[in-house]
Amino acid sequence: MEQQQKELKKHHKVIIGSFSSMVFVFMIVSGVLIYGLFIRQDIQYNSLNTEIKDTQSKINELAENLIQTNNDLTSLDESLKIELKEIKDQTSEDFSGIIEDVIKSVVTIRTDTGQGTGFIIDDGGYLVTNAHVLVGGNRVIAITYNQDVLDAELIGYSGELDVALLKISGNFDSIKLADSDEVQIGEKVIAIGNPLGLQFSVSEGIVSAVNRPGLTNIKAYIQTDAALNPGNSGGPLINKKGEAIGINNFKVGGGESLGFALESNKIKEVVNEISQKTLKINLV
Repeated sequence: MEQQQKELKKHHKVIIGSFSSMVFVFMIVSGVLIYGLFIRQDIQYNSLNTEIKDTQSKINELAENLIQTNNDLTSLDESLKIELKEIKDQTSEDFSGIIEDVIKSVVTIRTDTGQGTGFIIDDGGYLVTNAHVLVGGNRVIAITYNQDVLDAELIGYSGELDVALLKISGNFDSIKLADSDEVQIGEKVIAIGNPLGLQFSVSEGIVSAVNRPGLTNIKAYIQTDAALNPGNSGGPLINKKGEAIGINNFKVGGGESLGFALESNKIKEVVNEISQKTLKINLV
């Protein structure tokens, strides 16, 4: 009986020991599994976080691209509008759109001895004309498109290139001086002036030649078949963009459709030279 009790106790100890070992193993395995689960979740979290950052970066990049594309489309739209306007002006029967824009910047120049034309090149009222228009005059006045009569102050002139810089009081729309190096033979142009006293008359033609020698043999003149008559002197020769490519200067007597305009790049040189000496600034 006593022997049986000892064997039973021993059996119970084995069972309890085995159970304890199983519990311990279970705890270890469970711990490893839980730890592995945490590690996996952490890896998934980091991976997800990285994907979110990558996605956000791609979204930001896409947004920037969309903004740039929108800006490019806006610029393209403006460029197309300008090109369409130029095409319309080139293919239309007249230059009415251009004339409407630039004619308000053209003035009639009158002195005691005669008259000519001028055009405003700076919003502050600075304008150019031919120097020979002013010869012999004691007083110079400018008559605007709105028929305002204004005293004009002589700032300076170049006898060699026959250009004079004047100033009238007020703020005005100006005509931009083009880059005359880009002028092409055959392109359409218009001349605005006051031929024979007929104010703000317009004639149409083409550029017949460039780099022609003038009266002083300086090769800086644009030849045009646009009609030029006494009174046109000092007026602008306008291209399809509404820019002045030259200042109408003279015509060959006895010839038809042989007018000449000093190129705009020379006008810029003269105006800057005069304004630097007298005003200490650059105007164009």
